[in-house]
Amino acid sequence: MRKVAADKREKAEAKKAQDKADKARLLALQPMQHWLKKAEKAVNEYVRYRDHGLGCISCDKPATWTGGQWHASHFRSVAAASAVRFNLWNVHKACSQCNLFLGGNVAAYTPAIVAKIGQERVDWLKAQNQRTAYTREYLERLAAVMRRKSSRMKKRLDSAS
Repeated sequence: MRKVAADKREKAEAKKAQDKADKARLLALQPMQHWLKKAEKAVNEYVRYRDHGLGCISCDKPATWTGGQWHASHFRSVAAASAVRFNLWNVHKACSQCNLFLGGNVAAYTPAIVAKIGQERVDWLKAQNQRTAYTREYLERLAAVMRRKSSRMKKRLDSAS
């Protein structure tokens, strides 16, 4: 009787180890775009929580606006400056109209971001023109850190309301 139970336990442990190895193998096969999307999604979620009480960075829509979605808008585009793609100075909450249909509404975005983070930081962002190749490990770690920060921020917002 004990031998049967021990055999079942060993089989269950072996299956669990095999499943874990299979999952790791599948993750290793994912293209870099998968990891970039995961990291960007985590950063964008954090930015929306960070800027929860603020309105659109580019226009006068208040934080209570419900006419569409809130996005995380990049001051410097990912294509122009991939080095600051995940930099939190570069990403701010914006309404979907400004971000999608007005190309970020840069004319209004610029003075608002200067007021928010300061001219020196904006100048630094503008100077970042290099392209950066991120590693899978960096992107995984970044996504995990941002998810934890988002979770903490969400708990704080939920307890405050």
